Amino acid sequence: MAGTNTSSSFAQNNATVEKSARMEKEEEITKALTFAIGEQVYGIEIPYVVEIIGVPKITRVPCAEVPYFIKGIINVRSKVVPVVNIRSCFGKEEIEYNEKTCTIIVAMNDVTVGLIVDEVLEVLSVMQKNIAKTPDLNNVNENKFIEYILEMNDGIKLILDIKKIVFDHDLMFRLD
Repeated sequence: MAGTNTSSSFAQNNATVEKSARMEKEEEITKALTFAIGEQVYGIEIPYVVEIIGVPKITRVPCAEVPYFIKGIINVRSKVVPVVNIRSCFGKEEIEYNEKTCTIIVAMNDVTVGLIVDEVLEVLSVMQKNIAKTPDLNNVNENKFIEYILEMNDGIKLILDIKKIVFDHDLMFRLD
C-alpha cells in the first residue's frame, strides 16, 4: 500500500509539473501592436508604443548624411521627432500615403521616433507557444530588425526589434 501511495503521489506531482509547463507556454508574455506593410504583418511590443497618429506635415532635413528612409522630422506635442518610413527601411517601394497610413510613435531610453506604416491592425497577446525561432539571415535587410516571429492561426507576424530600429547606426542622425 505504501508503495502504491508513493507512486500515486509521484504521478500527481508529475501531472502537476506537466500542467504547469503547459500553462507557462500559454501564458501571455507581452502584447504587440500589429501593422501592415503591403501584405506582410509586423508588430512592435506595446511597452515601446507611445501613440498612433496620422501622417502629419513632415519637415525635410537638408543634410547629405540623412539616410533615404528618414523622411524628416515632425512636431509631436512640442517635441521634435524624426520619422522613418518603414517601407523604405525594408527596401520596399514607397507608396502614396492614404487614409489608412499611420505614424506609430515609439520611444526607448528617451529617444522617440515616428514609424510610418501602411495600416495599423490590432493589439495581440504574445504567447510563448506562438514564438518561432528567427532564421539567421542577417544579410537580409528586413531580417536584421526582427526580434522574433509569431506563428498564429491567421498567419505569420514579424515582431520588430525596436532597439535596432531606434539605435541602428544607419538610422541615427542628430539635429545638432
